[in-house]
Formats: sequence, structure tokens, C-alpha cells
Amino acid sequence: MNKTIGYQKVLDWLKKDNKKPFKFQEEAWSYYAKGYSGLVNAPTGFGKTFSLFLAVVIEGINLAEQKDKKKAKDRLQLIWITPLRSLAKDIARAMREVLAELELDWYVGVRNGDTSQAEKLQQKKSMPEILLITPESLHLLLAQKGSSTLFESLKCIVADEWHELLGSKRGVLVELAISRIKGLQKANKKQHLRVWGISATIGNIEEALDVIEPDTTAKRTIIKAKLNKKIIIKSILPDDIETLPWAGHLGLKLAYKLLPIIEKSKTTLIFINTRGQSEMWYQHLLNLEPELAGRIAIHHGSIDFELRNWIEDALHTGLLKAVIATSSLDLGVDFKPVDTVVQVGSPKGVARFLQRAGRSGHSPGETSKIYFLPTHALELVEAAAIKEAAKENNIESREPVIMVFDTLIQYLVTLAIGDGFDDKIIYEEVKNTHAFKMLLPEEWNWMMQFITSGGDSLTAYQEFKKVSKDEEDGLWKVKSRQIAMRHRLHIGTIVSDAMLKVKFLSGGYIGMVEEYFVSKLKAGDSFTLAGRILEFVHIKDMTVIVRKSKQKKAMSPSWLGGRLPLSSNLGTVLRKKYNEVLNKTHQEEELDVVYPLFLVQQERSHVPRNDELLIEMINNKEGFHLFAYPFEGRLVHEILAALVAYRLSKLIPITFS
Repeated sequence: MNKTIGYQKVLDWLKKDNKKPFKFQEEAWSYYAKGYSGLVNAPTGFGKTFSLFLAVVIEGINLAEQKDKKKAKDRLQLIWITPLRSLAKDIARAMREVLAELELDWYVGVRNGDTSQAEKLQQKKSMPEILLITPESLHLLLAQKGSSTLFESLKCIVADEWHELLGSKRGVLVELAISRIKGLQKANKKQHLRVWGISATIGNIEEALDVIEPDTTAKRTIIKAKLNKKIIIKSILPDDIETLPWAGHLGLKLAYKLLPIIEKSKTTLIFINTRGQSEMWYQHLLNLEPELAGRIAIHHGSIDFELRNWIEDALHTGLLKAVIATSSLDLGVDFKPVDTVVQVGSPKGVARFLQRAGRSGHSPGETSKIYFLPTHALELVEAAAIKEAAKENNIESREPVIMVFDTLIQYLVTLAIGDGFDDKIIYEEVKNTHAFKMLLPEEWNWMMQFITSGGDSLTAYQEFKKVSKDEEDGLWKVKSRQIAMRHRLHIGTIVSDAMLKVKFLSGGYIGMVEEYFVSKLKAGDSFTLAGRILEFVHIKDMTVIVRKSKQKKAMSPSWLGGRLPLSSNLGTVLRKKYNEVLNKTHQEEELDVVYPLFLVQQERSHVPRNDELLIEMINNKEGFHLFAYPFEGRLVHEILAALVAYRLSKLIPITFS
């Protein structure tokens, strides 16, 4: 790339720390300077963030020099979309350090569910040059009055961990927001927006680019780092296979084997698949080793913001020996002291496993180390399958979500709450997204009818007549303040039950639990949250009032969305491993350990090969039962179950639960 003042300044800054840019980073800087949009794909810990952040910074320094520093304050230059709040905080910290050292007078702001009202008001008065934001908070910005002027100076939107957003409706939120910002810039004749995605683990990279920048006539590129990350994967094996259950999902039987791993590591991240299980593991480790009190912590999205903040800071400074976490920490967060990761139970996918492994050795040239702790015996086969899939780089594709009308309807009401919208203009913008490129005019008309009159079914209810046409400017708007306020509170696509705050009787918030869990509690019942055993007192004003419990045991809250489906990639390798065991061609120690169970299964029933489907039948006092084992993952199994039920209902009159 051209050796500009900004480029040279960044090179000099890197040299001070005895560093130099990777080739893929320089490629990104060059393509960005030429006006390209695109996607950066590089292993965890090699500086994907700097490949795009520094591209924007280089341009900012160059523009500042051209204006001889007699310039007005820069307005919003970069929107950095992150799927996690912890990720935003970590990236903001790194960005501020770099800007200070480069002496570029830019402010980095964060806007998500943890951002204070005072900070949001300050941003409304004066937007920062760089804004780190979640998809939901970006839509809340679009719902503000005057939002059409916020993005005039915006040069770049980056979707971090794009693979994580791509396969969900949150990715559609990102697509729609980008389409609106492009439209606003086009209307103001200031089309200078470049859109980039960042991903470490994704199988369908070309399709991922088509989603984030669907305009095939635009300048687009994919930048792939030709670098390999060394990952050491070890399984925690039982001394005797008989001690491991054949089913289950907790894995507490092998918890004692974690203690020496924690002790010999600087800091260990222990990933548990659900929040409820993480609470149980925290209590169990303390019971096994009371000396860990004060040296380990628990982190998940339902813990109070201030406590989460403290835990993240303690991880950065190396104060904690171990942290038990859910997906709240498995993306992009750079905790230097973390040198060991433990995955408890199947991650259900290769990409998720490698992503979590990358939390250790999160620097160029360092080795990531991850232990797999099985929760039941057959997960040892999954451990062997994950090892092979990782070695062959057999990473799952993330299928983009398309034609999700509920998300589009929500988006239209969001625009109506803000400055209003012209339905003809927005229809064209929406049609240009990947998610809605097949949208038909009659489908659009149905959605417009739904938000204005409630559609055919809800037309009798006044509360569903949310949007109406403004007679003065002809734009579609929401005029009811109550509807606007209610809509803002519900923007988003993450499915959960109503969340209630948990507060001590004496004051002080602890975290959040779902309403359906609280509805089962009686006064005096004990439950765990944020690693504490709490006694339920009562509910007041949507707040759960608790006191410290003297109980040694307590129930653990469960949250909706805690089930992970097995990926098809992993399912395929899993079947292959069953074949290898049956043919005695396996080489992995995990399969040696689990081999006696295969003999028992073969003796009592059958172990299915690749081209076989195992169906077992039992008869008990309730009647006959059929169990089918396709080994294709929960999503495929649920569809098969529905199809079988449908076919049976055609043969005989029957109901299913």
C-alpha cells in the first residue's frame, strides 16, 4: 500500500514494541484505503481486530494531516458491531490504548445493555468517533428521533465475530441496519460507507461475504491469513470407564481431576454449556476445594453488570485462578493470563470448540491448550471426533437466516418510532439485503397491513394499529408514546422468558433470573446465582427479593435457550468413529477407554455403522416404546420426530405430546 503518513505512523508505533504487521493486516489496510468492503478470516489471536481498526485509524490520521489539524471535531467514523457485551468492553480498552499512543484525538464509546443512561445521553449530544455496539442497540439508535443525521460521516461498519451473528436473526438485524445506513447516506449524497466482517472459524466464507455485502457490483474482497494456530487438545479420562454414567450433562464425577489442572495453570477458563450448570459447577468445586474461595469466580449473562465487570478486570490482571463461564466469554476476548481452557461436556460443534480453545494462548505464535471433560461415557467418542475434525479443519458452515418476517416487522416499527419511513424506499432497501432478496410485493403489502391495522386476524384490536401515515410529510410513523416505549423495550431477536432482577433485602443487585423459574419458588426456598446460595423472600415490583441462605445445598436456576444442537459436521465424524471402533482401526486413547462399553452395547443390542439406523424396542407397564438413534443432532431429530408423528397420525387416529 502507499506509504502514507498514517501508515508510517502505525508502522513506527509497532516497531517500538518490536512488532510488525502480518501480511493479511497490510492487505486489509490497502483494500480499505481503496474503498473495498469485505471479510477478514484469520486464526484466533493473530490480530484480526487491528486489521480493520488500524485501517480506519490510518485513514483518520491521513485526513487529519491533510486538514493541517485545523479541523472541526471528527464525527462518527466507525461502528464496530459485537455479539457480546464483554467483547465490546475488551476491544474498547485495546482501542483506547492504541489511540492514546498514536496521539489521535478520537473517543471510543460503547453502547449496549450495560451502558449507563448518562453515557447514552452524552452520545446523543455528541457521538464518539468509534462506537462499539450490539445489533439490538444499533436498532435502538435507529429508533431515536433525529437518527437520520447520526450516520452522515460514518466511514465503516465492522461486524466482529460475523460467523456468530450470521446463522441467527441477530445477523438479519445487522443486515437491515446496514441497508438503512446505506440508504441514509445515499439520500444525503454521502456514499462512503465500507462494510467488513471478521471471522476466525467459518466454513462458508464466500456466502458470509454475500450476506454482509450483497451488492456484487461493489468493490469486495476476502482476505484470508495464511497462518496456522497450534492447538493442543487433551481429554480428561476416567480411571475406570464404569465410573462414568452412560447419559447426563453435568460431568461432576470427574471434577476432582480439574483441581491439579487449575493449580498448575496461571489462569483457567472453564466453559460450561448453560448458566444453570455453571452455577452447579462453581458450588461443587468450592465443596471439593474450599481453599479456592476468593480465587475462582463465575461469569454469565445473568450476573449483575458490576460483578461481571470486576471478574473481567480480575481476569486481565491475573487475580483469579479460574473462572467458570458460559458463551459470555467464548468470543474474541483477550485475557493474557489465561493459559488453559477446559470444555465441560460436548460443545456440539467444531467451530465453537476451537473458538473457546483460542481464549488461551491468545497471541501470535502462542499455543492454545484445551482440555475436554466428558459428562458421560459416550462423549469420549465426541472428543475423538472433535480432535479429528479440528485436525482436518472440518469447520461448520453457518447457514444465513432468510425471509424472517417477524424480524422485518419489528424493524419497520423501529423505523416508524424514529424519524418515520417511506415504504417505497424501504422496500427497495430491504430487497437489496441477502435475507429478503426474494421478498414479493404482496408479502410486503401484508406486512404493511399488519403494522397499520393488525392484519386480517387482529384488526379488531386498537393496540395492533401501531403505525399510521403522517399527513404532513407522508412518512409512516408511530404516534403513540406508549407503543413506542413498549417497542423499544422489546427490540431484539433473542428468545427468553421475562427476566426479573434479583436483589438483597438489604439492597444491592446480584443478577437476573427468568420469571418461569421464580414462579416455582416458595418463600424460604434456596437457589444459587452468581456463585451465592440465596433464600427467596418474595417478589416486589418485578424484583426478586432474597437474603443469604444458610443452606448448604440449593436448586440451580435454568434459563431458556440452554440446549445446543449437535452440528452435522460433528455428527458425520462421530459416525465415522463408531465405524472405526467396530472395525478395530481406531487409534485415539479416548476410544480405547470407551471400547468396553461398545462390547456391552453390541452384546445387548447393536452399534450402528455409517449406513445403519438403530431402532430399539422395549416393553414395560406403560406399553411398547420405540427408540431411534440417527446420530444426526437435535435439529434433524426434531424434524424426523415431527414427520414420523405426522405419518402415524395418517395411519391411525392418535395424538402426540
